[in-house]
Amino acid sequence: MDDINLHYRFLNWRRRIRDVRAVHFQERYKRMLKNGDTLSYQGNSDEVGCYVAPRPLSKGNCYFEVTIMDTGVRGTIAVGLVPQFYKLDHQPGWLPQSVAYHADDGKLYDGNPVGQQFGPKCNRGDRIGCGIYCDTIEAGLTTVFFTKNGKEVGSLVFPAAAEGLFPAIGMHSLGEEVRLDLQAEWDMEEADSIMMVDSHEDDWGRLYDIRVTGTLLEYVGKGKSILDVGLAQARQPLSTRCHYFEVEIVDAGEKCYIALGLARRDYPKNRHPGWSQGSVAYHADDGKIFHGSGVGEPFGPRCIEGDIMGCGIMFPRDYILDGEGKDNKMGPHFQFNVSLLFPNGNLFIVADVKDMLRNFGD
Repeated sequence: MDDINLHYRFLNWRRRIRDVRAVHFQERYKRMLKNGDTLSYQGNSDEVGCYVAPRPLSKGNCYFEVTIMDTGVRGTIAVGLVPQFYKLDHQPGWLPQSVAYHADDGKLYDGNPVGQQFGPKCNRGDRIGCGIYCDTIEAGLTTVFFTKNGKEVGSLVFPAAAEGLFPAIGMHSLGEEVRLDLQAEWDMEEADSIMMVDSHEDDWGRLYDIRVTGTLLEYVGKGKSILDVGLAQARQPLSTRCHYFEVEIVDAGEKCYIALGLARRDYPKNRHPGWSQGSVAYHADDGKIFHGSGVGEPFGPRCIEGDIMGCGIMFPRDYILDGEGKDNKMGPHFQFNVSLLFPNGNLFIVADVKDMLRNFGD
């Protein structure tokens, strides 16, 4: 009889433990609708919606991903890590002991409602990932990293709460919707090899206030004065073998101050292409062409997000560029520049090489 009572007491004890764990590991969300692995914002855009996963990241499950299904009105989607009982009316990253990558501005929020420039903005179809390097946990610290479409954007050392760091999603405008994958896997070695293949940072000879992420160029300057120009200048000049290039405007920013053109190798870093001698450029914001002067002339249509702008040289059939394909300083140097970035609409600039030779110094 005693054995039977002991058996039932044991089963009851196990049931109570299971119930406690069910409460302890329970997902929490507010102003969101959860349908399977899909989360959608259900607020009135004045209030934040937040989701916190039931379990923290661990050595066995150290990474998760979110796919943006719809950016809604503003695309104010945040992906990050928070304490277990994080307040659900705040975006991840706004409050202490939380960190998050925000899709709408590409900023990192580290326990502060004021973010820091971190990576590119994210749009519909993009995958944002967040994880921890478990082998770096020392004295309550761990390295948190973020990815976009499988490529690491950046990382930071972050204090690890006693109860762990829980995956969190924040939203703040109508129509926002994401698909959550708490079992996602990220292979660092594979990602590194992909980045080595896809990275184009070595293609640029000079970068000022421009961040390179694969084929994406992003302005990271202050943008407060006429001198706050971001400049990316290619390492190699255009030649008869490579005489044309294009850029796509994936984000026009506030005023679309984007210029595309050609310039001498030692072009001033604080001047848009086309403003100073030895350069020519097509400016997206006003559709004007600037040829060594701060005053442009009407040239073509304005360019906006989604447009593709191109620039090239139409070399004469019998033209031979001295030293082409060799590492020497002979012959004219045609460098292309991109201030900020991004174009799409089959727009084409053609420069007569003879005119270029007369006006472009080495």
